[in-house]
Amino acid sequence: MCEEGKRLYASALRSGRISRTEAAIAPCLVEFALLHPDPDSPDWLRPVPPSAALAQRLYPIEREIQERRHLAVELTDSFEPFMNISAQDPLATHAITVLEGVSRINAALDLATMECHTEVLTVQPGGGRSEHVLSEALERGKSVVERGISMRTLYQHTVRHSQGTLAYAERLADAKVEIRTLEELIERLIIFDRTVAYIPARSDRQIALELRHPGLVHYLAQVFEQLWCRAIPLTQQMPYPPAVDGITGVQRSIAKLLVEGHVDEAIARRLGMNVRTCRAHIAKLAAALGSGSRAQLGFLIAQSGILEEKLPPEGSGD
Repeated sequence: MCEEGKRLYASALRSGRISRTEAAIAPCLVEFALLHPDPDSPDWLRPVPPSAALAQRLYPIEREIQERRHLAVELTDSFEPFMNISAQDPLATHAITVLEGVSRINAALDLATMECHTEVLTVQPGGGRSEHVLSEALERGKSVVERGISMRTLYQHTVRHSQGTLAYAERLADAKVEIRTLEELIERLIIFDRTVAYIPARSDRQIALELRHPGLVHYLAQVFEQLWCRAIPLTQQMPYPPAVDGITGVQRSIAKLLVEGHVDEAIARRLGMNVRTCRAHIAKLAAALGSGSRAQLGFLIAQSGILEEKLPPEGSGD
């Protein structure tokens, strides 16, 4: 009911009736069938007793609940024979489960988050996230932190320029939450309690794999630990060394991938930046080396010796 309808209904209950003119300003009273015509006077309406009105509104809800309970019993009875077969067959527990569709993937992640007790490890390649993705991640992260579960996340260096990701990290700032960054990362990876892991099975991330084989999960956890030791805490200064001859650390990383034969899109994906930013760096690199063409740029990179410079290690592993 609207606020005006609540006021008028209360007034009608106290006085025993209400005029049609007054009731007209609150159509919800008629919509909820809280008033009925006064048999003694056509200009007045009488209030329906609250107990009768409530019963009328509750009846369809209670009937729906009973129907759903009945359906739940039927479903349980239908699946019980198969549950017994599953319990008797040790091979029925799948080490790898294919999750198709974003909704099913998110449902599996939500369930794993609820069942998690000690630790979450995540690898999140790419640059800054959209507001929608960060919002979902924040909800999961808060549910983990509030239960005292530790969480470690690896991003790429490019998120240091994403205000949304930095704000997300600040909201999750906690003794049990650690975030580090690396220049290059493997594909997305999430591990819960070192018992179940999730990885994408397709580049568009519409299909994921749920891994429960102890050997597979242990291997992926070891990969995470090696990356973690090389990574830099988000709170520390950017690890790139100063520019040398006008060429920055980011541009040296791009130069290395150019020499290896990667196209712009692949370089951008590996370094977690968009293609336009990547091409801007390539243009600056070409200008610094005096290159007039893409083919010449590769030759000048090799000739310049910039890839032979020894860069300081990316992380101390503390």
